[in-house]
Amino acid sequence: MRKTLLAAALLTASGLSACSTAVEAVRGPELAPIGYPAALVPVQQTYLPAPRSEAQPASANSLWRTGARSFFGDQRARHVGDILTVRIDIDDRAQTQNSTTRARSNDISAGVNSLLGLESAANRAFPNAFDPSRLVDLGGEVNAAGSGSVNRSERVSLTVAAVVTEVLANGNLVIQGRQEVRTNREVRELTVAGIVRPEDISSANAISHTQIAEARISYGGRGDISRVQATPAGQSLIERFSPF
Repeated sequence: MRKTLLAAALLTASGLSACSTAVEAVRGPELAPIGYPAALVPVQQTYLPAPRSEAQPASANSLWRTGARSFFGDQRARHVGDILTVRIDIDDRAQTQNSTTRARSNDISAGVNSLLGLESAANRAFPNAFDPSRLVDLGGEVNAAGSGSVNRSERVSLTVAAVVTEVLANGNLVIQGRQEVRTNREVRELTVAGIVRPEDISSANAISHTQIAEARISYGGRGDISRVQATPAGQSLIERFSPF
């Protein structure tokens, strides 16, 4: 009974997935709903409660309330829910070239002059075909040559707003951000997550991606162009699991 229910659930899920893919192919990709950033870092996170801010009346002969932010205060993100700007400027280049050549030759020869008289019995069983002095004669030769090279160059220059989702015990901040842009039938999605130090945040409430520890930055897309550029699923499975 459980196997039947499991099979039915799998079929239903695959059907919904196929239906979603078909709808996306006809109407184009849809943007994700706006909400609090999902957990992009695969760890269990504990969120601290936001500090309560009670409205206080203005002081006598003053336009400012006690505890209110002022022009001269520190406006940098430091509490759960605060927003800061992440500047991503990646310009990486890598070149690697390797060449390997291997060769090996083996030759093993062994014989038995006397083995409890069994060599005579073997000679009678195989006349003119059994030579005790060359009972074992093995030979082998292996040659292998390989070469490979990598020439990679990538440039990403983006800016995204992130939200503080956790304050660690030592004061460091866990940030997460997500941005989606749709142009015609193509959606470009940028996600960023990591851990930053409050003192690394500039006075403009911004931080560079090089100052984010455990940074997780993803920039990709989904839509008609991405689907055409991707390798078909059947071909990918064959190439991945083919032993040849």
